[in-house]
Amino acid sequence: QVQLVESGGGSVQAGGSLRLSCAASGYTSISNYMGWFRQAPGKEREGVAAIYTGSTYYADSVKGRFTISQDNAKNTVYLQMNSLKPEDTAMYYCAAADALWIGYVWNPEKYKYWGQGTQVTVSS
Repeated sequence: QVQLVESGGGSVQAGGSLRLSCAASGYTSISNYMGWFRQAPGKEREGVAAIYTGSTYYADSVKGRFTISQDNAKNTVYLQMNSLKPEDTAMYYCAAADALWIGYVWNPEKYKYWGQGTQVTVSS
């Protein structure tokens, strides 16, 4: 059974950095389709970064500030977040899919596995 466990969230001031980790278990190798999503109170869950068969994708709102990467030896996906803004405040979730069409990379309904989330709070 695939399990995803996020860590690394916390509270930082605007302009600061955090690195989120997502440890995957139950895979013989980490999925080719991994994503980071976030959800702020009262808002829909939105995708911020994804790895799709080795290629990386970013939402416009985080492009140039966030970096997604993976360590296959550790079955872990990371989200390095720099130049954080108050509007980045949200619960961040790691997600994985067994199969995914590129057109669905930002669609949370197409990801089968989810972590429990880690809170990121950015103060001004």
